[in-house]
Amino acid sequence: MLETIIAKIHPLDKAAMTTAQARQNSLTKPAGSLGRLEELSVQLAGITGQAIPAIKDKVIVTMAGDHGVVAEGVSAYPSEVTPQMVLNFLYDGAAINVLSKHVGARVTFVDMGVAADMDPHPKLVNKRIAKGTTNMTQGPAMSREDALKAILAGVEVVEAEISKGLDIVGTGDMGIGNTTPSAAIASVLTGIKPAKLAGRGTGIDDEGLKRKVDAIERALAKNKPNPKDGLDVLAKVGGFEIAGLAGVMLGAAAHRKPVMVDGFISTAAAMIAVSITPTLRPYLISAHRSQEYGHSQMIEWLGLKPLVDLDFRLGEGTGAALGISLAEAACKILANMATFTEAGVTDKE
Repeated sequence: MLETIIAKIHPLDKAAMTTAQARQNSLTKPAGSLGRLEELSVQLAGITGQAIPAIKDKVIVTMAGDHGVVAEGVSAYPSEVTPQMVLNFLYDGAAINVLSKHVGARVTFVDMGVAADMDPHPKLVNKRIAKGTTNMTQGPAMSREDALKAILAGVEVVEAEISKGLDIVGTGDMGIGNTTPSAAIASVLTGIKPAKLAGRGTGIDDEGLKRKVDAIERALAKNKPNPKDGLDVLAKVGGFEIAGLAGVMLGAAAHRKPVMVDGFISTAAAMIAVSITPTLRPYLISAHRSQEYGHSQMIEWLGLKPLVDLDFRLGEGTGAALGISLAEAACKILANMATFTEAGVTDKE
């Protein structure tokens, strides 16, 4: 099934991009004066295959999972906070609820591997693989089979949203301790030492940061993940929500839908997905540069340029929500702004 999805991810539509760029150049402004919005509109044309793309149905997929490595003292918060925050999402109390409404996006919340039992709720999609990953310092975080299962679950989630009309998907996460596996993934794939990638996450102190770096180093030494095999990296030092988000990205690209990548955890998921198939890369848009230490190196490895830098480090899809609003603005500029000819304005000679 994964190979079938990968086979559907095609290069961007060059003809649509050429037409979009030509229209951008004819709009009533100096060419290039809207900077990244112009670039973004052309990229969206290439992704969708539409010379004048439109973004109306905006969706953020926020996935939750717990992590066995929390036992190593890598987080300022206990794992109990993960299900508590999921409930906060479901009852509209979190930042992602506010920002998604602000930009007119709906949010799909997914349980990929919360350790606590979650009561059924109409807003919660149950794709739980297990009650959290195992402690990656002691062995693989999950089996290769479960890693694949989690990716395919993510594909199912985004395809269900596409059937409802999705035009763009933003990625979000919730999982106490998940900056630790994300930094581990980044270390394996970039070759950069954990100490130069791991940050303070939820606000750990100096001793907590030392424990975090040590836990990552021990996990890498114990599991020896293969940087040339994204699925192996995911299984050995990843997380269920990270796997699910990688699946969301792959599934979206297979249907020519743009992906707005949130912060540190979502970027780790993007690195896994791109490791599985590099053809995914041009379908990704980096919403923002996270305050989390190491995020810049991860974005650079992906070859992406973040839209904004607001010192965010929350996750949930908060940065992706704002990024989606910019993508919508880029499309509206391309579609609705007058050309020099239409406006009767003299173009440059």
